[in-house]
Amino acid sequence: MNLKKSQIVLILVAALVLGFAGAYAGVQLAQPDEPNTKSLADAGDENTKGSSNTETSDLPANLDKITQAYDLIKQNYLEDVEDKQLVEGAIEGMLATLEDPHTSYMDVETVDQFNNQIESSFEGIGAEVSMTNGMVTIVAPIKDSPAEKVGLRPNDQVVTVDGESLEGLNLNEAVAKIRGEKGSEVVLEIQRAGVTEPFKVTITRDEIPVETVYSSTETIDGKQTGILEVTNFSENTAKEFEEQLNALEKEGIEGLVIDVRGNPGGLLNVVEEMLALFVPEDMPYIQIEDGNGEKEEYHSQLGEKKGYPISVLINEGSASASEILAVAMKELGYDVVGETSYGKGTVQQAVPLGDGSSIKLTTYKWLSPKGEWINEKGVEPTVEAKQPDYYYTYPIEAEEPFVYDHTDEGIANMQVMLSGLGYDTGRTDGYFSKETEKAVEDFQADNELDATGEVDQETAGLIETQVIEKIRDNEDDQQMGTALDELYQ
Repeated sequence: MNLKKSQIVLILVAALVLGFAGAYAGVQLAQPDEPNTKSLADAGDENTKGSSNTETSDLPANLDKITQAYDLIKQNYLEDVEDKQLVEGAIEGMLATLEDPHTSYMDVETVDQFNNQIESSFEGIGAEVSMTNGMVTIVAPIKDSPAEKVGLRPNDQVVTVDGESLEGLNLNEAVAKIRGEKGSEVVLEIQRAGVTEPFKVTITRDEIPVETVYSSTETIDGKQTGILEVTNFSENTAKEFEEQLNALEKEGIEGLVIDVRGNPGGLLNVVEEMLALFVPEDMPYIQIEDGNGEKEEYHSQLGEKKGYPISVLINEGSASASEILAVAMKELGYDVVGETSYGKGTVQQAVPLGDGSSIKLTTYKWLSPKGEWINEKGVEPTVEAKQPDYYYTYPIEAEEPFVYDHTDEGIANMQVMLSGLGYDTGRTDGYFSKETEKAVEDFQADNELDATGEVDQETAGLIETQVIEKIRDNEDDQQMGTALDELYQ
């Protein structure tokens, strides 16, 4: 049977609508936009939320408008257009009308990256991103990644990539420009909240290993205290977390800090498995609400709480699954320390379309044990703690050297950096005073630079490097210090 191209498109669109019944063996995600998880469970699994009966919707009567538009373009447009381009454009257009930053179309290449990234490692800059108000936005850099090493922060917006604007691109197209082979360089122009002018960072792409749980111990007031840092909720995270928790308990820890700062989320079932280690059966660890407003509670089989105090560390880069963990522990009565989290309270499913591509579609709300929806609000800490001011600085843009008697926003940023490194600039208001000049001279002398007292690109680069190294060394991690201090109060 021969079909016209317009009929083929109609069938494809119908298949898209019908596909949700036959291809509902999707992925449930509790994460921001950038795909970094693979299949969670089969829809037939009774433990999979969203495995309820899904009926096929009747096709709308005016669906033939799509085929009319297709024919108009194919027959009359000035240049040749590929069928695939038009079909995928139609899908992306439908999803765009939802105005949901967490719903997106994933072409075959993106799905491959989606799967490879979670299984072992991937190559790129190492940052979770979303599309927020039309801007590609950093949710969180991955621990020890090139993005973290150059100082990218949650809520940084990517304006250009290698001088090319991202305006008008969807998230997948933008991510394709940012990603690249290990060893290659990419220049990102970044707009940061509170900073008037965008600045550029040069990042050398690398292999990003998927290691998600790190453990350590500290002695606080004579008490051995465990620290578990969780950087992502991927396939093996729950297993790694339980193994390392058991090891800490065998060492005799008397308290625990769970650090999910900068953790952008991941698989829903993984955070559920982790919460089942802490939340007793008489309290739900999560509630799931469907589109009809019907809610279902989920409980563990745990008899009682842990016998030691626990604190959870969060910041503005803690999103989705991190927030599921934080708010459950908060409502269980534990302290949550740090800054208000990202605010993502929805669950996505990756639904395959049959040709290797998928749609990541928002299908549920998740609610706290007490029924609170934190979407666009975030989880507020019980104990607020910020980092030192130099943690919030940004790369110095010094096309012309900063010199005595000048005033500039960039000078204020540089003064905060130098103060954080232990050099007394006298002020941090952006006026390049004699005290600031002396601080610059001292820094230059200590680092075998010409002690000119002027901040040129070489001096600026070294200041930036030392600030980033100090942050990554956790020398002044006031949030962790607060969490440890509050643990035994």
